[in-house]
Amino acid sequence: MDSGATIAAMQTAARALGAGSDRDAIRAIQAAQDALDAAKADRLAKLEESRAYELDGASSLNTWVRNELRLSAKDAAKLVRASSTVVQLPDVAKAAEAGEIRTDHVAAFTYGIKHVGAQVIQQSESWLLDVAKTCEPLELFKVVRALREAVFPDDLDKAWAEGMDRQDIQVNPVPGGWHVSGFLGVTTGAKTKKVFDSVSAPRDADDTRSGAERRVQGLDDLMTKILESGLPSDKGVRPHLSVIVGAETLQAAVDPQTTTRPVEPAQLAGYGSVGPQVLGYLACVSDFTPILTQKPGEFTQARILNVGRSHRAPTLKQRRAVLARQGGICAAPGCNHTHLEIHHVIWWSKRGPTDLDLLVGICVRCHHLHHRGLLNIAGNAHDGFEFTNKSGRALRRRRNHYLQAA
Repeated sequence: MDSGATIAAMQTAARALGAGSDRDAIRAIQAAQDALDAAKADRLAKLEESRAYELDGASSLNTWVRNELRLSAKDAAKLVRASSTVVQLPDVAKAAEAGEIRTDHVAAFTYGIKHVGAQVIQQSESWLLDVAKTCEPLELFKVVRALREAVFPDDLDKAWAEGMDRQDIQVNPVPGGWHVSGFLGVTTGAKTKKVFDSVSAPRDADDTRSGAERRVQGLDDLMTKILESGLPSDKGVRPHLSVIVGAETLQAAVDPQTTTRPVEPAQLAGYGSVGPQVLGYLACVSDFTPILTQKPGEFTQARILNVGRSHRAPTLKQRRAVLARQGGICAAPGCNHTHLEIHHVIWWSKRGPTDLDLLVGICVRCHHLHHRGLLNIAGNAHDGFEFTNKSGRALRRRRNHYLQAA
């Protein structure tokens, strides 16, 4: 990337801020912002290629962007996708560097690469770029979608499966629930459809549920059965949903008449806060693990769950206590995975004890980074765990309110 265009755009904006009219200044600022976004995408592409983000203790480029740039998961993913697009489309990269198009235009090209194919978009780059330079991003999206329909008029699904090999499915938390998105190839999609047809079929002639109600209920029943018996256990603990809730909050959900003052909401691991009605439903169908937490100044409870050097593997109670302490998510900053392994902060091989205060829950990927020397962990649960990268620079700490009394 030639940084000259970016620097020129910034200089133009600086001059407009000093002496130009408001209209000129706003145009120049936007052009400079677009140019900087392009420069950022270019550098991210190089960072992805070198995998240097691991030096900062990040398990992926997306995690690094969230940690270092303080972006939301959605914005981080958008930026990472743009970094791949500018590598595949050099003319688009140059136009973005010059501030002629903005990141939303680049997103339209990203959409085209995924849904039409890199080769087709590369062949159409010149005239699509003309559209981008003269139209708003929404119009470019419409043109790219029309191109997709022209390229795949009848057998779009077959073309995706055979030509792009870009299968993906994502389940992301959003306000009010979860958003499911993605694309499945022919065989995987056919299997999924067969299962959905089976679990969502009307129960009998009197089943008046809508198709949407039957599909969602069928999926819920299927997931419940899998979690109960269809997945292998991990050191005595099967994968399951975790809800972290204080005693007063649970009591208020079960019997609202007994509590009159506000209580903290329950936390569904990997999702966030849930209301009393949802909590009441989950309490009705779930098992409970009571865990006593410690208020500041009280005597230490942790030693009751300490086993010293008598056992290497954490006990079932210890594992559950660690999960509750962390809210059911990976302790590494920026990581929200909920399938965790229990790690000895002082390694067992180095005479470390299996004590609750010296156990931390981290996901498989972060665990591997640690044992490769790229993510260091120190401290204890009482004072807080410290995460540093290979160079010893501290990563942003995650505030853990579950250490407080529930």
